Amino acid sequence: MDLATLIGLIGAFGIITTAIVIGGSALIFLNVPSLLIVGLGTVMVVLMKFPLAHFFSAFKIAMKAFMHKPEDPQSLIREGVELANIARKEGVLGLEGREISNPFLERGIQLCVDGHEPEFVRQMLNKDVNLTIERHERGQAIFRAIGDVAPAMGMIGTLIGLVQMLTNMDDPKAIGPAMAVALLTTLYGAVIANAFAIPIADKLALRSNEERLNKALILEAINAIQEGINPRVMEELLKTYLPVGERADEEDAA
Repeated sequence: MDLATLIGLIGAFGIITTAIVIGGSALIFLNVPSLLIVGLGTVMVVLMKFPLAHFFSAFKIAMKAFMHKPEDPQSLIREGVELANIARKEGVLGLEGREISNPFLERGIQLCVDGHEPEFVRQMLNKDVNLTIERHERGQAIFRAIGDVAPAMGMIGTLIGLVQMLTNMDDPKAIGPAMAVALLTTLYGAVIANAFAIPIADKLALRSNEERLNKALILEAINAIQEGINPRVMEELLKTYLPVGERADEEDAA
């Protein structure tokens, strides 16, 4: 579980809720018309932008922001070097049936064991990478759309509330509820966008970049194994995917 995402989400809403409670009755911040305009309105507008299946799949992708734990590139390097040593001693067929922790690496090794040419293996795995990134970007796009639409729906609700208020200036009792709609829709839209949708989209982009980097590292490892590159040379090549500080730590560990 990604504690940073969970702590940030709970903390943001906790601070907002605390400020509301300290300032007075929390019930005054609950307004059904405002919730309908911003909540359902945002969902309906975003549905117009994307297919229904993509919209619902985005929430499954969003779980990566909370539950996904990226693999350590250093462990991938060590596993790749270990497989390279086995292939150097026993040939590529010696990798058949080996237990491999990463599914993408396992698929690539299986393609090698099946005797496919390096170019074919690279094409197949690159296609897998591109399709995965496309799915991730689709999820990010939906949450960014929510971040764009929610404040706009809040502004629409504000205008509705102002119109209702101005048309009932002769009735003091109607001014308050209309003003509540005007202000609360803006609040709801800002909270949904800035405390939920946009941060989730940014975290998904970070996770996508981490996964892209790890898969690029794995592609290099598989290519090196097929070409019979010396495992020590391969290790130095794969370390270029690490930040400079982590390269030094990896060398000390070795």
